[in-house]
Amino acid sequence: MFVVLDAKSGAVGAIGYWTVSWREEAAFETGWFVVPEAQGRGVASRALALLIEDARAHPAGLRHLVAFPSVENAASNGVCRRAGFELVGSSAGEFRGSELHSHEWALDVHPQSARLDP
Repeated sequence: MFVVLDAKSGAVGAIGYWTVSWREEAAFETGWFVVPEAQGRGVASRALALLIEDARAHPAGLRHLVAFPSVENAASNGVCRRAGFELVGSSAGEFRGSELHSHEWALDVHPQSARLDP
């Protein structure tokens, strides 16, 4: 887990990744949050770009990075889309005692699959 820092405000969120079983293979899962006063400034997108670099640099034999934002969380779904993740499905399940409907995003993080930005 990494703390997301802003030069003016200090800690404005966190992002991390961990190993999970996804579609019968080991994968990295990522998740993040940004405090409300820092949302809409690209904080999550920049943090996710750095996390993707780290996952590609330390693949641990894993091929995919996955994320499961709520279908209602347009901002986090946009972060996934802009980072190059592919929307591969959606699911429903319990999360912290509540029913959560999530989009399922996946990104190939194999070092040889790295995209070149223009």
